[in-house]
Amino acid sequence: MLSLHTNRAAFSAQDALHRSGHALSLSQTRLSTGHRVNSAMDDAAGLQMASRLQAQSSGMAVAMRNTQNSVSMLQTADGLMDSLGSILVRIQDLAIQAADGASTDADRVALHAEYLQLSQEANKIVNETPYNGRPLIRYTVTAPGTLAEGVLTFQTGADAAETMAVDFRPVFGRLNAMLYFAVDNYGAAGLPQDGAGTELTSAASANALLFRLDLALDTVGSVRAQLGATSNRLESVFRNLSNMRTNSVAAQGRILDTDYAIESAEMAKNQMLMQSNTAMLKQSNSLSQTVMSLLQ
Repeated sequence: MLSLHTNRAAFSAQDALHRSGHALSLSQTRLSTGHRVNSAMDDAAGLQMASRLQAQSSGMAVAMRNTQNSVSMLQTADGLMDSLGSILVRIQDLAIQAADGASTDADRVALHAEYLQLSQEANKIVNETPYNGRPLIRYTVTAPGTLAEGVLTFQTGADAAETMAVDFRPVFGRLNAMLYFAVDNYGAAGLPQDGAGTELTSAASANALLFRLDLALDTVGSVRAQLGATSNRLESVFRNLSNMRTNSVAAQGRILDTDYAIESAEMAKNQMLMQSNTAMLKQSNSLSQTVMSLLQ
């Protein structure tokens, strides 16, 4: 039907042109931003899922840094234990020499003098060495160090439940007790102050010290074993987090990222549709001329 008031062809062409223009604008936006989802209108469910994945992957990244920071702290403690073990081994050498019958009293006085200096350094390592502003391995009732104050909780994931709890206090308590008997003038929690002694001034006392040194060295080994096992566990957590984060980021990308091969083809199609729709709209507008020709 020919009509001046209602041009259905023009309305159809206008509607098609509007749809093509919207689709072209959407393709251009996706190609320019690199994101398939730029607002909730593009994919409401996908955006919600991608937001959760983004929060999860971001939390995992922080947890990965947490594990590495914790490993660094434990490695520092292990280094302190290594230094302490070296001091105890040297004290053991001095005690063996002092216990020997060929050593004179003058020799033992010299050996004891070195023992006193090594004892002071052992005290300093355990009670005064700081990490991040706090003593690291000090075992006291009033002001314990970071590792010796109780259960230490590591945050190993993005969720509140993803934690790892380790209690180093028992092993440091045993170490503290063993050092009390093996190191001169050592102060141990719960025991009276161990004053200056005469451990290497006689063969008998030097021989007695050897037994206590064996116990102290065994305890140092136990502490290092727990520190190493905890560090290895944290490294395993780090590797697992790295794998999970990689997959989470990949899943997020599959939801949000633009597929340039598909979207560029869509843009080319929509550009041609717009040209075609524009041409058809021009043709439909010329139908009124047909009505006028009938009236002539």
